[in-house]
Amino acid sequence: MGQVMVSRRLVSLHKARLSGLSLRTAVAHHALGSIPAQYSTVPDFDHTKAFRDLGIEDTNHGVFHGKWGGSGKVVQSVNPASNEPLAHVVTGNSSDLNQAIENASKAQKIWRDLPIPKRGQVLLAMRQELHKHLDALGTLVSLEMGKIKAEGVGEVQEYIDILDYALGLSRCLNGLLIPSERPGHVMLETWNPLGLVGVISAFNFPVAVYGWNSAIGLLTGNAMLWKPAPSTPLCSIAVTKILERVLAENNLPPALCSLVTGGGSIGRSITENKRIDLVSFTGSTPVGREVGKIVQGRFGKHLLELGGNNAIIVMDDADQDMAVRAILFAAVGTAGQRCTTTRRLFVHSNIYDSVVDKLRQAYMQVKIGNPLHSGVLCGPLHSRAAVQAYERGIQAVQDQGGRILYGGKVLDRNDGEIYGKGNYVMPTLTEVKPDMDIVKEEIFAPILHTMKINTLDEAISHNNSVGQGLSSSLFTANIASIFKWIGPSGSDCGIINVNIPTNGAEIGGAFGGEKETGGGRESGSDAWKQYCRRGTCTINYSKTLPLAQGIDFS
Repeated sequence: MGQVMVSRRLVSLHKARLSGLSLRTAVAHHALGSIPAQYSTVPDFDHTKAFRDLGIEDTNHGVFHGKWGGSGKVVQSVNPASNEPLAHVVTGNSSDLNQAIENASKAQKIWRDLPIPKRGQVLLAMRQELHKHLDALGTLVSLEMGKIKAEGVGEVQEYIDILDYALGLSRCLNGLLIPSERPGHVMLETWNPLGLVGVISAFNFPVAVYGWNSAIGLLTGNAMLWKPAPSTPLCSIAVTKILERVLAENNLPPALCSLVTGGGSIGRSITENKRIDLVSFTGSTPVGREVGKIVQGRFGKHLLELGGNNAIIVMDDADQDMAVRAILFAAVGTAGQRCTTTRRLFVHSNIYDSVVDKLRQAYMQVKIGNPLHSGVLCGPLHSRAAVQAYERGIQAVQDQGGRILYGGKVLDRNDGEIYGKGNYVMPTLTEVKPDMDIVKEEIFAPILHTMKINTLDEAISHNNSVGQGLSSSLFTANIASIFKWIGPSGSDCGIINVNIPTNGAEIGGAFGGEKETGGGRESGSDAWKQYCRRGTCTINYSKTLPLAQGIDFS
């Protein structure tokens, strides 16, 4: 099938062991600039079958509003593993966007009158159709975004799971019955659809973010308008084709799930347009801050899922092996490009050397390469710009007095043929101080900053000291520490974990964060309420008209 080349680094370490050096000493001889454990030289994956199954062609229409089209410029979708084009997409312009808004709004008026359990049945049909194409969609996510195949399939599965959740929710969207102080009166709450939901999704989850929003947004009676990241249009086209078929088969207007691909101008128009009742934006904090201002300026609703400078704390009573496995996935998974990626690691000083040494050994075994190849755990960064951000981050660590414990290198042709084409970097461990400026930044790359702490209070203070507040996790066996961590004096994040990674959230809970993460909540729990307008209704079924607070106005 293919050939696996063991790196010079691993061979060198093996020789060091034979010569009597410890692993720790051998690693010390191979720090900054060393190459990864191994990489695959298997030829590039043939994606023809996946594209055929999904209806992806050499040139694709990037606008759907009941009909496929596009009047904007033609762009390339690029494979980050090779920087070679996958296909072309005809994007949308302002005219396309206006047509999509008009058609989706018309479709919503039909959809909103469908009983909620019947909406659930349509979502079930979407779930079934997505499941038929699970492997092909997972392959496409891996090709276009760059995450490994297992994570690509897992992302599509997350969309399927939230549709399962929405189906169940369709039978239990219960409201409140509120006691009235007036005789012959009853009070209750109503939750009705907002109308049109605009979803501006990010490159790192090109399917799941839309899935969270569309499953719950559709369930609550809204129409959807999707503007995907400019660099991942094929995923959005493939998903929309599936949804189009399901809606048509159920005699519903397919414009209910409209799509307009394009650049920043399309996104800005969505944020500014008063006909779009809710804007769900996933992306960076600086852009999200502007989105929030614009949408709030027109008194629209916004749901913001922004940056995350997430931390794991490892106390000296923790299970170190479990912590190391969790940290490896949290820091290296998706090549460090999840909003929930662990970027800061606080380890009790009593076990710091032991934990870091185990981490370094684990990092040495991470196979870096084509994300569709078996055994690869770390694929490429999504773009050349991301590689440059990685380089700037490494330089900043050194300029500010930190140390590179492992990695710190952009992989190139000298490290292997595959690396000369794609956006590959080495997952990196650093040793820094909590007050360094670099620790406050979110670098969307696999750079993990390690720091020593002596008490839980100190660790909590450091965890809460950054602007972002998305995800956090504590590793400990102490029950008192656990309840302090999740209590009012603990983590200030929206996701507060114990003995699990910061990433890999389940769909049953509300997903989102505080502070500069934006405050939005998607997915489970009562996040569905963000897609509704809330009404308080007082009904007088008596023959009299008593006023509240006992007021006599006769």
